[in-house]
Amino acid sequence: CERTHRAALVDPGGDVARLLAEVEKRGLTLERLLITHGHLDHVGGVGRLAREHGVPVIGPHRADQFWLDGIQMQAQMFRFAPPEPVRVTQWLDQGDTLQLGEHTFAVRHAPGHTPGSVLIYSAELGLLWTGDVLFVGSIGRTDFPQGNLEQLLASIRREVFSLPEDTRFISGHGPMGTVGEEKRSNPFVSGRFG
Repeated sequence: CERTHRAALVDPGGDVARLLAEVEKRGLTLERLLITHGHLDHVGGVGRLAREHGVPVIGPHRADQFWLDGIQMQAQMFRFAPPEPVRVTQWLDQGDTLQLGEHTFAVRHAPGHTPGSVLIYSAELGLLWTGDVLFVGSIGRTDFPQGNLEQLLASIRREVFSLPEDTRFISGHGPMGTVGEEKRSNPFVSGRFG
């Protein structure tokens, strides 16, 4: 929130020192951690940040509990240092709302990449955080446990493409995009592939 300087980190997967340096540089008060889904690259720094800063962990949907329970194993598979456990303060469901400073955010459950993936949307700001559900020109992988391509495509059409076309989205990887451009040109959702 630009006026109150209240802040949340979305999907702090790693490089905790860099994230905290940015919070400090901008003179922000870190109030919470928002999680779109339970994959290691989105939650690797969550346990440490929550412990060191006493902030709540909000999200994802409860269906990703198994991913959060397995982050130690995920790290071991990729030969990363084991992250601290993630303890969710508040699970998110379709239709929940979150407040940060003067802004309200709507939660949209969007399973497919993971069963517990959520989107975080601000109509006022015209911004959507998509995690790994949607990228510019692409979509999230569905070959991980409990991923489902048909479910992901349905989630995108229902939860993303129902938003105003000028809505900007911030994905977990890559550049920002707009809902309208993805509706027109994303080959995975438009039917140009397969």
